[in-house]
Amino acid sequence: MPMLIKTEAIVLHSFKYGETRMIVDVFTRERGRVSLIAAVPKSAKSRIKKQYFQPMTMLAIEYDERQRVQLQKLKDARLLHPYSQLPFDIAKLSVSLFTAEFLYYALRSEQRNEPLYCYIIDSMLWLDACTSGYANFHLTFLLRMSRFLGFYPNLTDYAPGCCFDLRAGCFTPLRPVHSDVLLPAEAQRIVDLMRMNYTTMHLFRMSRTDRNRCVAVLLQYYRLHIPDFPVLRSVAVLQELFD
Repeated sequence: MPMLIKTEAIVLHSFKYGETRMIVDVFTRERGRVSLIAAVPKSAKSRIKKQYFQPMTMLAIEYDERQRVQLQKLKDARLLHPYSQLPFDIAKLSVSLFTAEFLYYALRSEQRNEPLYCYIIDSMLWLDACTSGYANFHLTFLLRMSRFLGFYPNLTDYAPGCCFDLRAGCFTPLRPVHSDVLLPAEAQRIVDLMRMNYTTMHLFRMSRTDRNRCVAVLLQYYRLHIPDFPVLRSVAVLQELFD
C-alpha cells in the first residue's frame, strides 16, 4: 500500500511528459532525492501549476510513496518560499540555474540529509535577499557543500609551498605522481576559498579569470569524488558573469 508523504522539497530538474504531465526531480527534507510524476492540467484553476517546477523552486509537497517504484505520484504542491528577486535578476537567475544543474548530479543518489537540505534552502534564500557582493556565491556554495558529502578539503597539513592533492583532498609537501594536483600557487587559493562565507566573501577580490579558474578546479574536485559527474552545460553562462 502507498504511504502519503508530506515534506518540503526543492526542485532540481523537470521536463514535460506527454500533454499534461511532468517528471520532476526534487530534493526533499524527509526523503532525500525523489523523482515524481505530476499531473499539470492546462486549466488555470488547477492547484498544481507548471511554474512550480522551475529549478530551485521551494515547495511543500504531498505524494504517494510506493516501494520499488521509480516515479512517485505527486498529489499536491504549493509554493513554500516564493523568491522576491531571483527570477527577475539575470545574474542571480544564472547562478541559480548553475546551482540546480550542479545539485541534479551531485545529489543523484542522496538519501535523507536534513542538514544538507537546510544548507541548500538557507543558501538560496540568502542569494535571493542579498543586494550586492554575491559574485563569489557559487564558489562558497560548492566548497562548503563538500562538507555535507564527506570530502571537505583537509587543512591540517597545510604549509606555504605545499601542493593540494585533489584526489586525496589534502595538502602535501611532495607533489603526487598523478596529475590531479594543484601546485603551490593555486593550492594557496584553496585556503583562501575555505575562509569565505556568505557574509565575508565580498572581501575576497578576484578577476573574472581567477574566479572561472576556481570554478573549474572545484568542479574537477567534484568529478573526482562523485562517480559519473559530468561537465555542466550552465558553466558557459556563469563564466560571462561578474567582472
